[in-house]
Amino acid sequence: MPTSQKSLAQAIRDRRATPSFDGEPIPASDLRQILDAGLHAPSGYNMQPWRFIVVQHPEQKKRLRAASYNQAKVEEASAVIVACGDRDGWRKDLDEMLRLGRAGGMPESYAAQAENSVPAYLSGMSYDQMSGWLNKMVTYATMSMLLMAEVMGYDTAPMEGFEQQKVCETLKLPMSYFVVSLLAIGKLSGPDKFYGGRFDMSHTVFGEEFGKPLK
Repeated sequence: MPTSQKSLAQAIRDRRATPSFDGEPIPASDLRQILDAGLHAPSGYNMQPWRFIVVQHPEQKKRLRAASYNQAKVEEASAVIVACGDRDGWRKDLDEMLRLGRAGGMPESYAAQAENSVPAYLSGMSYDQMSGWLNKMVTYATMSMLLMAEVMGYDTAPMEGFEQQKVCETLKLPMSYFVVSLLAIGKLSGPDKFYGGRFDMSHTVFGEEFGKPLK
């Protein structure tokens, strides 16, 4: 298994959505290091609404594959991290977030304000607004895990092709959970995916306002 680490710049440039994995197990210590990278991602109000289900058992991977449009890489991967958001997480976790914040130097004035502003903001969201918020928060964490895996020498495939309800049923997720994406991790089997190219910066990046080139 991987022993040498890539630089972050190299990992970003080399990364491809791996088409096929060899299925070799990932050491538990490596998997925990990858997960820890996700847990250190930023989130709104530091509410950390992400929840991750790690699927490694062959039978469970087979069931998850059936809920993911029969994509073989789900079953081939060494591990698949199912990245979810908890719509009700803030209700249960607010006190703990404030406790951790205070322990880390959060000013009492900020804590007192957050105790009221966080519930006021999040409880006012519609279903679609909450889903959009969770998509952002969970994706921050998923990208952190993806990049850590790549730095460590693993291959990855972020996946959005799955059936929400079937994945929820397969993993016995609580009603408040919303599945954002799957992250397949392992070692490449066979040829890597071709490089699809990237648009020139002038096509997608502007300076100060839309249409003005970045100087």
